[in-house]
Amino acid sequence: MAVTDVSVIIVSWNTRDILRDCLESVYAQTCNVSFEVIVIDNASADGSTEMVRRDFPTVRLIENTDNRGFAAANNQGLQLAAGRYVLLLNSDTVVLDHAIDRTVAFADRVSQAAVIGCRVLNRDRTLQPTCFMYPSLLNMAIFALGLNRLLPGSRFFGRERMTWWKRDDEREVEVVTGCFMLVRRTAIDQVGVMDESFFMYGEETDWCFRFRQAGWKVLFAPRGEIVHLGGASSSQAANEMTLQLKAGVLQFLCKHDTRARYISSCMLMGVFLALRIPFWAAKAILSRRDRRNARSHLFTYAHGLGRIMRGWKGLRGVPSVR
Repeated sequence: MAVTDVSVIIVSWNTRDILRDCLESVYAQTCNVSFEVIVIDNASADGSTEMVRRDFPTVRLIENTDNRGFAAANNQGLQLAAGRYVLLLNSDTVVLDHAIDRTVAFADRVSQAAVIGCRVLNRDRTLQPTCFMYPSLLNMAIFALGLNRLLPGSRFFGRERMTWWKRDDEREVEVVTGCFMLVRRTAIDQVGVMDESFFMYGEETDWCFRFRQAGWKVLFAPRGEIVHLGGASSSQAANEMTLQLKAGVLQFLCKHDTRARYISSCMLMGVFLALRIPFWAAKAILSRRDRRNARSHLFTYAHGLGRIMRGWKGLRGVPSVR
């Protein structure tokens, strides 16, 4: 029986048109490796599943009756995947420059790598800075005070997102972003699948951490590029996604750090949210043109602060694609 080189797993939620573009790019740009495509649909209501069945009959399609979350849906795909590698690919991406072929070829030469990411571009082809450091008390303090925005070129203040790095060379990183994440099957067999307690955001950070703890490397290699539109599903519930992002960070720290540092991180997250409430409150009162948007932001930050004070729990029932 022929060996499949890579299983491409795409989780989708109401992204029919951009999912079509993504699938077309996968088939057009992947020529030198054998591959299969698995689409996990998280109860879309926009005709996504009908489009896949009609236009891409070779795709293995799983239709969930409810939104199971990003980690759980990817795990469904992992159970079906036959490839030596698994590629987690967001539905709002377009593969360029034979990125899958080239990343697999690179992975074959670096046997100690569990996870490899590629170069990611925005819609206008400017660089999208993927890959980042683990959440930490220091990184959260820099973020809460806005120092990363004031000095993005600083290696210290831009440390968590590595904003000073042009993503133009190969290097070992702590976290590869989940929009394009090539993972070695033998590493998955050793470490296990994604932690489904992370509904959305934080799951790839947790997974990369576990791979590194087991002695594997997590690498970035600019071997090919993709376009990542970003937020195609999450923009449909933007406020919930803002809070879910914060919940994912705190959930990771709760799982992997000390209780004292976790509590301190919750306090820092509270500071971050509290500092933004007066600005949006003033804008909600004073701005006529942008009042609705300001009120929405005000509610989000106030609600998040309330969750911090009550003991943060992750959100459920929100979109599962970034």
